[in-house]
Amino acid sequence: MDPQLLSIHYSDPLWIAIAFLCGLAIRGVGLPPMVGFLVAGFMLNALGAEGGEFLNAVADLGITLLLFSIGLKLKLKSLARPEVWGVATLHMAVVTLLIAAMVLMFSYTSLPLLSGLDTQTALLIGFAMSFSSTVFAVKILDELGATSAMHGRTAIGVLIVQDIAAVVFIAVSIGKLPSLWALALIALIPLRILLYRVLDKVGHGEMLILFGITLALVGADVFELVGIKEDVGSLVFGMLLANHPKANELAKALFGFKELFLVGFFLTVGMTAVPGWTEVLVALLFILVLPIKVAMYFSLFSLFCLRASTSWRTSLNLANYSEFGLIVGALAASAAWLPKEWLAVFAVVISISFILAAPLVNIRDSLYQTWRPRMKRFERPERLSGEENLDLAHIKVVVFGMGRMGTAAYSAIEGDYPGRLVGVEIEQEKAERHISAGRTVVSGDATNPDFWDRAPELIDGLEWVLWTMPRLKAYMTAA
Repeated sequence: MDPQLLSIHYSDPLWIAIAFLCGLAIRGVGLPPMVGFLVAGFMLNALGAEGGEFLNAVADLGITLLLFSIGLKLKLKSLARPEVWGVATLHMAVVTLLIAAMVLMFSYTSLPLLSGLDTQTALLIGFAMSFSSTVFAVKILDELGATSAMHGRTAIGVLIVQDIAAVVFIAVSIGKLPSLWALALIALIPLRILLYRVLDKVGHGEMLILFGITLALVGADVFELVGIKEDVGSLVFGMLLANHPKANELAKALFGFKELFLVGFFLTVGMTAVPGWTEVLVALLFILVLPIKVAMYFSLFSLFCLRASTSWRTSLNLANYSEFGLIVGALAASAAWLPKEWLAVFAVVISISFILAAPLVNIRDSLYQTWRPRMKRFERPERLSGEENLDLAHIKVVVFGMGRMGTAAYSAIEGDYPGRLVGVEIEQEKAERHISAGRTVVSGDATNPDFWDRAPELIDGLEWVLWTMPRLKAYMTAA
């Protein structure tokens, strides 16, 4: 990051206030506030407004914290699952080629923005449109209490692989080789031990937040000094802490700050270009590809042995276009690889995809029940860990959710139902810890319509069901 003296222009607080009002209005109709921030940018651009240095700096900081937060979640173990990296890689490749082919087909027409585009530009557009939204999916999964569910873990894994691909693109986009000093970055591996010790001592609250922001900025500067894109540094420094027990807490602590600073990015993107009828028309062409993206996700997840309900839920979590497409597009526009008008197209596409995806997530289970016989045909007989059939014919009592309350309830009634009590825990690692402690616990998602298919004998002899799940939406869905 280039050192600079920033001054807040009188207009910057006003632009942010307008973004707030637009975000509030959009949130009121059940859509992510990000759509409102983009709309605010379009409105300001139409009025001839321009963002100052302060707003641009806020936008850069938002992207830095976004990549650092992604690094904190980047556990190689979770990404090594074939249903994660395999689906992510194949889906990105096919969608990139599909959209590129569509763009090239329309390049022979007289349609504005599309006419005369070459293969390289078409592939760049396809690549930008191949991502799904991390922000949208994580928020939806968190609201539903499904982050640790099979479909939640799989969706987040796919998103991280896609984000890594975007970061790689960002890294190579500068078009120059790093300096020889880049070899010194190998020293970051032993440095991780020191960072672990510091993280152990910072405690919670403001010190934890300050440590995270400092590390993200230091990582960006260190990598820039050796000729590597600073965004990569933020990601790598986040990865150094990914296996620390407090990594998840740090990511949650930074979440609000990351979202706040990203407002600047969405505002500046919206202020780059105003979508006209041409941009909206081109955007609608990409929206037509969205059902194909979802169908492809479902087919690939089924191919990699996920149950139909899990494949369906995961696919709908990814049924959108991504803010990373905007980041890639903004970078391409700044390098003159893409006309800046395409930023308006990307912004409209993403906004419309959010408008369509939000209600779909709410009715996903009812849609699944309607189409269940057809979807079941795509299931493979093999079962992944966490989705295998369960032998629970002798069980009389089920405790859903084995947190502190669930564990206490389990212990209280264990003596009354020896050998006839089972706990169901959504997090597989937590379920394994309970098993090690001598409890009868299985990994499963109570909100999944197919949970009872995994244990068809269970419901016949069941006497009691205890719900101790932390999220109200998860509880209501399961019930």
